[in-house]
Amino acid sequence: MHQNIKHLWGVDLGGTKIEGVVIRKGDKPEILARERIPTEREKGYDHIIHQIEKLIGQLKKATGLEPEKLGIGVPGTIDKNTRRLKNCNTTVLIGKPFREDLEKSFSVPVRMANDANCFALAEAKFGAAYKINPQAEVVFGVIMGTGVGGGIVVNGEILEGLQGIAGEWGHNFLDESGGKCYCGRIGCVETVISGPALELYYQSLTGNELKLDEISRLHEDNADPYATQTIDRLNYFFGRAIAYVINIIDPEIILLGGGVGNVSALYKKGVEETQKHVFNQGLETKFVKPELGDSAGVIGAAFL
Repeated sequence: MHQNIKHLWGVDLGGTKIEGVVIRKGDKPEILARERIPTEREKGYDHIIHQIEKLIGQLKKATGLEPEKLGIGVPGTIDKNTRRLKNCNTTVLIGKPFREDLEKSFSVPVRMANDANCFALAEAKFGAAYKINPQAEVVFGVIMGTGVGGGIVVNGEILEGLQGIAGEWGHNFLDESGGKCYCGRIGCVETVISGPALELYYQSLTGNELKLDEISRLHEDNADPYATQTIDRLNYFFGRAIAYVINIIDPEIILLGGGVGNVSALYKKGVEETQKHVFNQGLETKFVKPELGDSAGVIGAAFL
């Protein structure tokens, strides 16, 4: 049955909005409809399910189609044993049989994955990585923003791992200077090269609070030696951290998503730092900017 499905239905569940999409499969997949409505999570778990039902109803009306399967991107981790959500910032979902309840609502099979995995899958199947090589064996989708995470796609399928934590490179040890992480450990990648960590580092040097995009601009203009020191720190530690990932999963393509991925220096100096630590004569991995923006979550959910 899987091979005969012509239309992919995806839902991206965010803290403030729920977005849905219907995509026509094919060599050049085509978006047939997109809709979004507010999550209204403060009204509780049952209301969120009602909102998803409402959204799917709007997509049915827009396309004249019925879903055969449904992919859902969620802001948390699916516990492999209980199939219930954990580590979810929409806290009313934690511990609930969310997938099973949605299957009852729609009477179709439902697959869930976290938003980082959906991002990686979308770019591999529809976005920047797809344009480079639709048959890429391994694609790593990096999210470097408020936090640091990632998703791994192998032969067009998400690699979730035994505990659902595959791709979580943000909580490997990197350097003690990062200080304590919310996870309880010291010096995680996230404490060193996330957006807030870099902004705090710049503030520690100057006493000024600036956003990372402004710090990056000052560095590009050679206008502020402390901005350059901050971006140099990012490049140095990014190279060390991502090289460990390359040595283990050896991706053909790495997508740099999130606000930190907009720092242009990463694509030259960051890559040069990476090459110093990779167990190979050269570095053949392609580092690219993602193309799908905030559409990646819902498109990845559809491709589940």
